[in-house]
Formats: sequence, structure tokens, C-alpha cells
Amino acid sequence: MFSTTPKLSYSRLRVFILTLLAIEFLDELVFGAEGALMPTIRSELALTYAQIGVLLSLPKIVGTMVEPALGILGDTWKRKAIVIGGGMMFALSLLLVATGQSFLALLIAFSIFNPASGAFVSLSQATLMDLNPKRHEQMMARWTLAGSIGVVAGPVAISAALALNLGWRGLFGGFAVFTLMLVWSAWRQPDFNNHPAEETPDFRDGVRLALRALRDRNVLRWLALLESADLMLDIFLGFIALYFVDVVRVSEAEGALAVAVWSTASLIGDVLIIPLLERVRGLVYLRWSALVTLALYVALLLAPNAPIKYILIASLGLSVSGWYAILKGQLYSAMPGQSGISMAISSLAGTVAGFIPIGLGLVAERFGLLGAMALLALGPVSLIVGLPRR
Repeated sequence: MFSTTPKLSYSRLRVFILTLLAIEFLDELVFGAEGALMPTIRSELALTYAQIGVLLSLPKIVGTMVEPALGILGDTWKRKAIVIGGGMMFALSLLLVATGQSFLALLIAFSIFNPASGAFVSLSQATLMDLNPKRHEQMMARWTLAGSIGVVAGPVAISAALALNLGWRGLFGGFAVFTLMLVWSAWRQPDFNNHPAEETPDFRDGVRLALRALRDRNVLRWLALLESADLMLDIFLGFIALYFVDVVRVSEAEGALAVAVWSTASLIGDVLIIPLLERVRGLVYLRWSALVTLALYVALLLAPNAPIKYILIASLGLSVSGWYAILKGQLYSAMPGQSGISMAISSLAGTVAGFIPIGLGLVAERFGLLGAMALLALGPVSLIVGLPRR
């Protein structure tokens, strides 16, 4: 087993886990605020749909070029050093967003943010999985809950920033300060991996194991389903405000409200999924959830008015709860003792998925945003078709 953690007292273990979960909270706090602010940022910087698609896609592609090496190093070198360095770059990217004045400036900032998130956030997730390798789905459910709290807190943070006359730029500056606080907390924790020097694999061994995993049909299944599920998770969240403003024809404030409704419902669902996974097999729940989600999403696109759409957005937020936790937990379980390498191959799979927002942006330019949104229904369809029957 490559990644292990030192034996800690109960109090130190709690602090360790809370630090890791706080890092995920921060990551989703930034993401939630970014999604809610996208119409405002678009208006201030005069961005087109195509440029928004590039902002959502190209940085992810850059991240997938760097993150595989970071993941392998996380299992074969000093994981803690990588996490701390990633946190510093994470803070730098937020400062660049706060000061950026053009599309190019935002593109550079986002392109730093994605690989920094891989080092800072993804390796923190891998470390959390190593703390209890027999309960990956349950630990991932707690990780996802921390992220959902962050997503809900994003619009709240926006409101607070506006009330204090800080604007969205001041808000991102505040995120940078919060990041540095978490970097300091992570630095005070024990080593994130603690295998004896004579048992430490080298980088070439890690590469060989990653290539072997990419030939494993079971691993490939979970990778494909993770990326498909993201159509109704992060990608959908990134388009909610734009959909309500440009298609439903509500104000920018009401568009941000739609994001808050979805995020709050997701948070409630993520709270409920933790005890549910103690009673129901994750894959059984996931199959039924995908069927319900498909029906709700079709109803959302066909609903005649905004009030009904708000209700359906809330229902969707509940129905997709647990998707990421269960699928990612299955991937970790398919690769025992290789949490960093699991992160590496997830990043490789994200190379193809990174082009999806670009494609959606181009479809929206040609056929309208509603046409692009209809394609997101492929997410639940993929789960219905692709989940194992046993």
C-alpha cells in the first residue's frame, strides 16, 4: 500500500480531517461564487458564449496535463510538500482573478487555478481516502458534503461582499486570504504519507501502475461514468445562472437565486446521503436516482414558467446528491493503496471531458443556449446504461 498516514491521537486526527474537509469547502466556495457571478463577469468584461466556454474548458485541459504527474508524485514523493505548494498557487490564482481586467487575464488566472487545485485539493481528498480505505463511499460522502456547504456559501459570500461594497473582486481577494490560512493549517499537520523510505516506490513504478490501471476495464468504467455524471453536476451548475438569465428571461439576481436554490437542495441531499449509504447499497441508489434525474431534467426544460423551474431545480439538486461520492468511492476501491495514482488517471480522463464546455459553448452560439442544455441529459442516460447490474 503506497499511501499511508501516521497513527494519530483522536484529537489530532479530527483536526487533520477537518483541515482536509475545509480545503474542499474552500474549493467549492470559489466554484459556487464563480458560477453565480458569471453573468456579472460576462457583462463587465463583455464576454461571448464562446469565450465563456473557453474559460470553463481550457483551464481544465491545462490541469489535466499537469495533474497526472502530481498524482503519481503524491504516491511516490513528498505529498505534503505538493499540497502546500499547490495551496500557494491556488491563492495566487485567486489574486489574479481579483485584479484581472480582460478575458486573457481571467484565462491565465483560471489556467493556474486548475492545476493548483489538483495539488491542493485533489491530493487532500486522496489523503482523506487513505484514512479509512474500507469506507470510501462513506468518506467521499462527507467530502462531498463539505463541498456542498461551500457551494451554498458562495452566493452568501457574494451578498456579503456586495453589502460591504467590496464587489466580486474584493470577494476573490478574501478567498485568497482564506486559502493562505488553510495552507498554514495544512503545514502544521503530520506528513500526508508516511511510508518507510525503503518501501517508497519511484516515479517510474507509479507511471507503470497508472498505465496498467488504464487497461483495467473496471477502472475505465468508473472513469467514464464519473465524467458522464459531471454533465449534471459541475457543468450543469456552471450554466444554471446563464440559463435562467438568457432563456427564462429573469434578472441577474434571480439567476443567482437559481444557483442558490440548486446548491441548497444539493446540500440537503448530501446531508441525507450519509445515513442512507449506511443502509442502502450505493449502486442501487445511483441507478434509481439517474432515472428520476432524467425525468426531472426533461420537465425542467419543458416547464412553462420560472416558478415551476425553480421547484424543478431544487428537485434536481436533491436527485443528483451522492453521484460523485459513490462513483469516486468506487474508483478508489478499484485501486486499493493507490490514491494518488487514482487522482492521476482521473485527470487523464478529464482531458477529453475538458472539451465538453467548449463544445457546449459552440452549440449555444449556433443553436442557442437551450439546445446546449438539452445535451446535458446524456449524463443520467449514461448512468442508466453504464452502471453494472450486479
